[in-house]
Amino acid sequence: MSLNEILDQVRDLPPPRILSNKPRFSDRIFRGIVTLGGFTSLLILGLISLFLLYRGFSALRTEGFGFITKYEWVSSINSDGTEGEAASTYGVGAMLVGTIITAIIALLIGAPVAILAAIYLAFYAPIRTRKFLVSVVDLMAAFPSILFGLWGLNVLMDQGIYVAELLNKYLGWIPIFQVPVPVFLRSPFIAGLVLAIMIIPIVTAVSREIFAQTPLDRIQAAYALGATKWAMIKTVAIPYGYSGVVGGAMLGLGRAMGETVAVFTVLNIVYRANFDILLGAGGNLASHIILKFGEASSEEIKALMAAGFVLFLLTLAVNLLADFIVARTGKRGK
Repeated sequence: MSLNEILDQVRDLPPPRILSNKPRFSDRIFRGIVTLGGFTSLLILGLISLFLLYRGFSALRTEGFGFITKYEWVSSINSDGTEGEAASTYGVGAMLVGTIITAIIALLIGAPVAILAAIYLAFYAPIRTRKFLVSVVDLMAAFPSILFGLWGLNVLMDQGIYVAELLNKYLGWIPIFQVPVPVFLRSPFIAGLVLAIMIIPIVTAVSREIFAQTPLDRIQAAYALGATKWAMIKTVAIPYGYSGVVGGAMLGLGRAMGETVAVFTVLNIVYRANFDILLGAGGNLASHIILKFGEASSEEIKALMAAGFVLFLLTLAVNLLADFIVARTGKRGK
């Protein structure tokens, strides 16, 4: 082949294709909308926190770190503006204790039930049953908290009192199950039961989605090696979805810490640090705010705003802890 023929063939070759990773116009629009939505959410949360800090800064400055550690809440100004006899002192330590106790009770009761329900929905339930139950779980996750509170007050209360009496009778030698007086009605234990029912749908929905994403090749490999279904779940699905399950549980914990109406409905709100979880007295930070806000003076409203800011920081800390745990355990089972 002559040189001219070779040159002719080179000229006849199509021009090289230009490769570009530039996204399409529709993709850029979608990315912009998603980014705007994310930044809007962060902006709203930031503005809420700044508003609470601005309104409650005077109370925080006056009380200092004692605002978190003190167990007293006394206002010297009455709701009608008259001066009271006692000096004002504001501390949310007792309500922080109640917030943590009820949330931990809810997590200890609700998380195992939710994880077992997620395993059943992901691996055991027939297809039709799974579709129906998934719809029910998603619907329960969207229920207003007042419905859970009314259900707990009118339905769960009697059974909760019976269980509390049994715990006190047979496990009363454990300090947290001791009761100085036999008052089991509207206790932190019952409030924790209601919160557990509330967080079960959330943790179940998140855990089921994580288990459903378990790689099929690993599942089939486990079966090929002779594993039973439970052995496959224990050795493949649970290690793979461990971080997601932990994240879902922490999400439920954050929901339990910030719950207001349900706890206000079923708990006897008393301003004290109640470590006796079966005794009908206590409260959490959110229920304390809603209890005091209607009749609070302008000075006390500032203290309540500061309490709301503390609750905001507590919930934020729980979410950051969840991110840390997920990041530390994210490679487990991968």
